[in-house]
Amino acid sequence: MIIGVPKEIKDNEYRVAMMPGGVKQLVHEGHEVWVQHGAGEGSGFADEDFEKAGAKIVTDAAAAWGAEMVVKVKEPQPSEYSFLRPDLTLFTYLHLAADERLTRAMMESGVTGIAYETVELENGHLPLLQPMSEVAGRMSVQIGAYYLERMNGGRGKLLSGIPGVRPADVAIIGGGTVGTNAAKIALGMGANVAIIDINLDRLRYLDEVLGGRLATMASNPMNIAEAVKRADLLIGAVLVKGARAPKLVTRAMIGAMKPGSVVVDVAVDQGGCIETTHPTTHSNPTFLVDGVVHYCVSNMPGAVPRTSTYGLNNATLPYMVKLANHGVVDAIGQDPALAKGVNTFKGHITYPAVAGAFGLPWKPLEALME
Repeated sequence: MIIGVPKEIKDNEYRVAMMPGGVKQLVHEGHEVWVQHGAGEGSGFADEDFEKAGAKIVTDAAAAWGAEMVVKVKEPQPSEYSFLRPDLTLFTYLHLAADERLTRAMMESGVTGIAYETVELENGHLPLLQPMSEVAGRMSVQIGAYYLERMNGGRGKLLSGIPGVRPADVAIIGGGTVGTNAAKIALGMGANVAIIDINLDRLRYLDEVLGGRLATMASNPMNIAEAVKRADLLIGAVLVKGARAPKLVTRAMIGAMKPGSVVVDVAVDQGGCIETTHPTTHSNPTFLVDGVVHYCVSNMPGAVPRTSTYGLNNATLPYMVKLANHGVVDAIGQDPALAKGVNTFKGHITYPAVAGAFGLPWKPLEALME
């Protein structure tokens, strides 16, 4: 198989979908890898590193997209829609439930779209989403601490406080991978942390492993409103697999926060779990609503590409090898986890939550493969 690795073009996205080590393994397995010139520079990999591993360096995006399977980090941008076609398999983060225009472009093109974020193991684990959720969760606290500084628009509070001065209050909506990692960092920095989740067993687990200053709260509108009002830093960490995030924090709740408080909505790539959020970029990351600083960058891990690229490749490479070695149809037929990753196939939406987000029809993947 010929695998293409185009350079990411989303705002300040410095990750790359494959490292030289991955190239070497795929070439060893008998495949070709075409890497666009400069694709790895943001993560510290020169073209020469890929060439030594056996890749062919191509000069432009069109050449890289000409492969049989394209692997990326982020969803196609509008200028890349013309590269989508029926005989192409695209393996990347798609987050289609938050983007109707992209969803329709994927359907109209007939491309086979396999989303990292919906590859799901039998136990419900999302192995390709987890590493970037870990990065984003940990980043959310250091970003929040930065914007709490007065010169950055915040209240002027030190997250940890000092002896004799209260630490900041951090509220985290969602106790999954993002929320857990955010809580670890916030607690480590000395903040008071409250984490809210709908799953009581998950809260019991977090109480056991984190303990200390962590307060756990069952998710309901009253508890959310109370935690949000008290928070100096609010982190949105809600995930519904493959679906648009529910708006659990209302505009009225944001209005009750103290001026200069900070919101970091990590769920923004799935539409956001806070009513006042909308996607922003690394170039223009924040905006104000009712005096509250909102940071809503939809590709947060792109700011730490060296760490993120290694973490992502560790998880995605085995699936890339499986797709290349067995062919896409056989690979998804043999591996139920990969099959759940398929969001579009032969012009149809095959993931119910994506179709439901826009009131569009869907067809079971099994029926289309027959």
